[in-house]
Amino acid sequence: MAEEQKKGVIVEFDFAAMNGAELLYKTAETVLTEGEIPFDVRIEAQYLAGGNCLGGLTEYFEAIKTKKTAAKAAKDIADGFREALNKALPAAVSPAFKGFVKKLADKGVKVVLATRADTAVAEAAFADLLGDNVALYQETSSAYGSVKWDAWRRACAMNNLRNFLTLAVTGSGHGVKSALLAGMGSVAVVNDHVAYQDFGGADETVDALDGATADLILGILRVN
Repeated sequence: MAEEQKKGVIVEFDFAAMNGAELLYKTAETVLTEGEIPFDVRIEAQYLAGGNCLGGLTEYFEAIKTKKTAAKAAKDIADGFREALNKALPAAVSPAFKGFVKKLADKGVKVVLATRADTAVAEAAFADLLGDNVALYQETSSAYGSVKWDAWRRACAMNNLRNFLTLAVTGSGHGVKSALLAGMGSVAVVNDHVAYQDFGGADETVDALDGATADLILGILRVN
């Protein structure tokens, strides 16, 4: 008899469990304004949010006719964001989040914690959670503030999950859309920085990852 396929949840930790959208914005703002490049939330939304960071910066730099190098700015933003995550991630592994993960794992759901932080930092921060049903996955997407559809599929494949049995927990409307393209349902955590985005297509929207959200997810996955 074939082994029953596990149901899974992939948590976009940086943007769903913590307010990485605000952290990323502040990182980009620092990098660009130090280079005397104008930057605000409208520019972020128009050129960067949900897209390839280098591509968006290239288009923006051409529009404002600056001689600054988009490739360097994109690298500086990525490096700065990773450093900011390394500092902020441990405190974001809150008792409520631990309860969220434990409730899912105890029901046999495989939980994949995806982050752009350094692996050593994440392993230490998630040490109390990692086990048979909880895995760490380092995300290397170059998309700004989200991931593309293939990243969700890749995370599934690396963790022996099937996309149609796995739910994406994302922190943006762009993440909802990419999950749909990957053939996955989604639950979206909405905070003030991303509230303007289109969350249509999400199975549910919530404002935190806690025990109540875990119960909601178990219902969507039809896990008793």
